[in-house]
Amino acid sequence: MAEGIAETPPRLPDLLETGWRLLDEVDTSTEPSSGVPAVQDKVRRGLDLLQQAARGVAQLDLFSQNEDLEEIASADLKYLLLPALLGALTMKQVNLSKRLEHVQSARAHFMDFLKLCKNYQIGKFHLPPTPESPNENEPTESTSGAGPAGTQSSLVAMASGRQAKIERYKQKKEVENRLASMKAFVESGQAEEEQIREFYVLQIQKWITTSLDEIESIDQEMVILRGRNALKQASAPPQTSQHPRTAMKPFILTRDTMQAKVLGAGYPSLATMTVNDWYEQRCKQDIMPDKGKLQTTADLSEEELQKEQQEKKVEEDDEETLQKTRAWEDWKDTHPRGFGNRKNMG
Repeated sequence: MAEGIAETPPRLPDLLETGWRLLDEVDTSTEPSSGVPAVQDKVRRGLDLLQQAARGVAQLDLFSQNEDLEEIASADLKYLLLPALLGALTMKQVNLSKRLEHVQSARAHFMDFLKLCKNYQIGKFHLPPTPESPNENEPTESTSGAGPAGTQSSLVAMASGRQAKIERYKQKKEVENRLASMKAFVESGQAEEEQIREFYVLQIQKWITTSLDEIESIDQEMVILRGRNALKQASAPPQTSQHPRTAMKPFILTRDTMQAKVLGAGYPSLATMTVNDWYEQRCKQDIMPDKGKLQTTADLSEEELQKEQQEKKVEEDDEETLQKTRAWEDWKDTHPRGFGNRKNMG
């Protein structure tokens, strides 16, 4: 019968308290590194529990932009801390390949928490600027080159930022001391509603200071991480796109176009082309430098060259050459090819 009973889902208070406790255990861990598997297991479990709690709060619609802090029940104040706790646990992840993704996610959680506190007017602080829009007090391109005036405003901004950080540190220490004196009394269940309310308001004020400090550190780390990624991309070898040569069909070289038409390839599967056609094709494909078309006389035999020279002399009306040519032609008429060769007859 026990096997048929559905497992009761964890209650919302249990999800928050267990996730918060795991964060405290990670912060106070005596392990030499936060990358130890046991520590990272707590980080993963804590993130999972707090994300479940955040979904539960959203489904119950506990908070609204149209209500004041006094309208929130004292028992529900602690759920305002969920985004800050999620941001803190997200920062505990140590996957270097996803570090930029993790710090961006943590920053978004801290900003959600600060905006929530701003809506309920808890504490006095200014929302940090987004990374894309730098602080107006910081020197930009328009003020950095403004000479002494730009330098002076930069120094004033640095001094005011340092002073604000010192004030936040003092307030955080004061709040932590008050919380330490109230924690045991509240957790024992003997505290009254007003004391419980004061305890969680102090917790929210403490996490406001923590969130502001974390966002400042995150913004500095994001600059370093993005610069490192840009350096890796710049140092990577360029990807050269090599165009593959088109495969050439097999062919047979012929002396001239007429020979290609008459003889063919000997079988129908191969194409034929002249030497000039082949050379021009190679030049168009940038395979061979264009050094001028091949001279057709380079393919002529010595006998044909002599015949061509004789024809030119005949055309030039050379009397001596003309008589020799006619005598040679007459001799060939009366002496057939092979005439007088009697030695090789059987």
